[in-house]
Amino acid sequence: MNIAIIGYGKMGKEIEKIALERGHAVSLKISSKNAHDLTFDNLKNVDVAIEFTNPDLAISNINVCIESNTPIVVGTTGWYDNFASVRYNIIENNGTLLYATNCSIGVNLFFKLNKQLAKMMNKHNDYNVTMEETHHTQKLDAPSGTAITLAEGIINNLDAKDLWVKGDAHAQNQLSVIAHRIENVPGTHQINYTSAIDDIEIKHTAHNRKGFAIGAVIAAEYIANKKGIFTMEDVLFE
Repeated sequence: MNIAIIGYGKMGKEIEKIALERGHAVSLKISSKNAHDLTFDNLKNVDVAIEFTNPDLAISNINVCIESNTPIVVGTTGWYDNFASVRYNIIENNGTLLYATNCSIGVNLFFKLNKQLAKMMNKHNDYNVTMEETHHTQKLDAPSGTAITLAEGIINNLDAKDLWVKGDAHAQNQLSVIAHRIENVPGTHQINYTSAIDDIEIKHTAHNRKGFAIGAVIAAEYIANKKGIFTMEDVLFE
């Protein structure tokens, strides 16, 4: 499989390493230095693109791939306000997109665990739930896309919360999401259920970028010959 890496920084280089280990070729590498090389012509021989850039660039990168009939895995977060227009473009062009707030296999298992725990806690009103997330200082969006996915998983399964807020909550129905930015932290997410009697905590800690990269390449393998819009839940739990 020929892969294009859009966003050839630290994450892109880790994706390249994993892709080569899994027997694929990387035929196109796009960074800020050669962004003009992301063209229909250069994507002709690409089977799948993997995109890890930033929210300001993601929409344009996605649309170029969709319009050139190149399936794309998008690990960038913070662009979802424009999802409707992207979805329309995919339908119009019979395209292929897999988007993920986090491509890590472990994190997606954590998403499932988070939903299940919220269901179990729904009848236990003595507990209040809060969340914390920590990432490196280069991460632009806060809370992280992963934290938002976790928050939505709680809200959809816990009657006591129907809105997440960044920072401290000011009402009982609000889920507090505290975001920290610290040097050299790949990503940590913790859910806390606290009562006067005890605490229940679940936590996912990424040690490096490898988990994100492996998940992205597995996602690329999954969508290579498919049409439509997918998530990591399709990859792992179909």
